[in-house]
Amino acid sequence: MYQPLYNHIKRFVDLSDEEEEILTSTLKSFSFKKKTFLLEQGQICRSNYFVVKGCLRLYFIDVKGVAQTTQFAIENWWISDLTSFMFQKPSDFFIQAAETTEVIAIAHQDYEKLFERIPKLEKYFRLIFQKLHQASQQRIMFLYSFSAEERYRHFNGLFPEFVQRIPQYMLASYLGFTPEFLSKIRTIK
Repeated sequence: MYQPLYNHIKRFVDLSDEEEEILTSTLKSFSFKKKTFLLEQGQICRSNYFVVKGCLRLYFIDVKGVAQTTQFAIENWWISDLTSFMFQKPSDFFIQAAETTEVIAIAHQDYEKLFERIPKLEKYFRLIFQKLHQASQQRIMFLYSFSAEERYRHFNGLFPEFVQRIPQYMLASYLGFTPEFLSKIRTIK
């Protein structure tokens, strides 16, 4: 049941059978239908989610009332409102299933205990957070440096299968333009 997560962890650190058992005792699996909210603005994020199958998105509502997607998570990616999760403060974000999605969750109450019992997990999450931070920095750079069309072409070049999976309005929001503009870009060869 948790094998996809263990396979992902093994790409970064090796866990013993005993450590896997400790981890297994704290994990929970959930399935969410498309459009289900895992977190809504104002709630406290209680879990960090590893996507086994499907797609989740993290977004906020801007001052104009428009949803602005800041992150997607597909298979083998983690997603959470890290500020809310780490500090147990109300969230400014929503986490929603963009597709029917299966996740493995680690609850906040178990997080520090896991690090104490399995120090290798602290290294694993440090490496994951470094990758997440790098991806966020790259995305910000692309938002400021690339034209809208260049952002789309670059993203489509990196993740062509993903571009086909998610609704056009979500992709447009993530890339920083309107769905109408995305439709126009897609028709240009």
